[in-house]
Amino acid sequence: MNVMVVGGGGREHAIIKKIKENKSIEKIYALPGNGGISEDAICIGIDAKNIDEIVKFAKNNNVDYAVISTDDPLVMGAVDKLSDAGVPCFGPNSKAAVIEGSKVFSKKFMKKYNIPTAEYEVFENYKSALEYLKNSKYPTVIKADGLALGKGVFIAKNYTEASEAVYLIMQDKIFGESGNKIVIEEYLCGPEVSILSFTDGKTIIPMISSMDHKKAQDGDKGPNTGGMGAIAPNPYYTEKIAKICMEKIFRPTIEGMNAEKREFKGCLYFGLMITDQGPKVIEYNCRFGDPETQTILPLLDSDLFDIMRATTNQTLSQLKIKFKNKFSCCIVLSSKGYPQKYETGFEIQIPSDIKKDINIAGAKKENNVLVTSGGRVLSITNVDNSLEAAIKGAYEKASKVYFENKYYRKDIGSSALKFR
Repeated sequence: MNVMVVGGGGREHAIIKKIKENKSIEKIYALPGNGGISEDAICIGIDAKNIDEIVKFAKNNNVDYAVISTDDPLVMGAVDKLSDAGVPCFGPNSKAAVIEGSKVFSKKFMKKYNIPTAEYEVFENYKSALEYLKNSKYPTVIKADGLALGKGVFIAKNYTEASEAVYLIMQDKIFGESGNKIVIEEYLCGPEVSILSFTDGKTIIPMISSMDHKKAQDGDKGPNTGGMGAIAPNPYYTEKIAKICMEKIFRPTIEGMNAEKREFKGCLYFGLMITDQGPKVIEYNCRFGDPETQTILPLLDSDLFDIMRATTNQTLSQLKIKFKNKFSCCIVLSSKGYPQKYETGFEIQIPSDIKKDINIAGAKKENNVLVTSGGRVLSITNVDNSLEAAIKGAYEKASKVYFENKYYRKDIGSSALKFR
């Protein structure tokens, strides 16, 4: 089989490495891929948002199956167009992908189907939002309605910070059209949990829980990023919490989407907060998380490609999905200054003995040399028999990688270690 993976980050690199384990796959194309992915797949320089060119390439190169793992093409309808062209896909169609594509939709959806989430208000008018903020309780959360590379969320401690965030989103348009509407919502307290799940629209199978670290700096300080590291499993996600989530969040979400005629197939991501009132949904994503994917897939003991095809064919209930009884830690190495201003073009040196544990995100090849080309450069994952050992090993590996301007958080997993 010829398989096409649409995307070009560390998440896609991890997916490609995992599906390569399936012996039925002959060729893997990555669109556009990156310099590191080129060692595991055939990289084709077509942008992930150029849907028409992606469809044309799939038809011209006898692609048998497509994995759409990034949000923009999913929301833009890549699955719809590829399916119409006779190429089966892993991922939701555009009607289902709106669960991530619009924060306004997802909040109204949760309210309609009694799925626990933060209280909220929606605004399309800048002045109305400012007026509302004058009487808000702080801290408060401000979100751009549309996609914003995981950076469209602001936590404001006071009116000044909140009004600045609203200005940046609605007036300065730092996220473009995604900021035409905003959601202002209640600030929730508690440990965060990421749950990625496989679903075929009928059956939903949660993967191992994980804990992402979104802030750029140690101690969860600094601006939001696409994610600076993750650990799995998340110790705060107990069996009791898992049962509550299945009953009050996971199944109601699938049933609600079906009732809305938005059947979801693929990977549905639940960003949760474990509050004093129980688990609540912070956000939905319509695809694998990054860097949670790099953390979780090394723990998957089943064939990922078989699972993907089962979501497409709606035969997920026939599979028994297994995960290793181990722990995983992923650390993201970024360019200093990310997610704001940073320099690129520096050679990356990776010792051969840890290459298999590394997924490349922002790098390209120049004269056959791998150099930095983005904010998040690569991620390193370590699996071990305890969380302490997994974290320690990940940091040992991180210290062995060299490129100028290398930066990474030094406290990934530290809050999880405090849980007893």
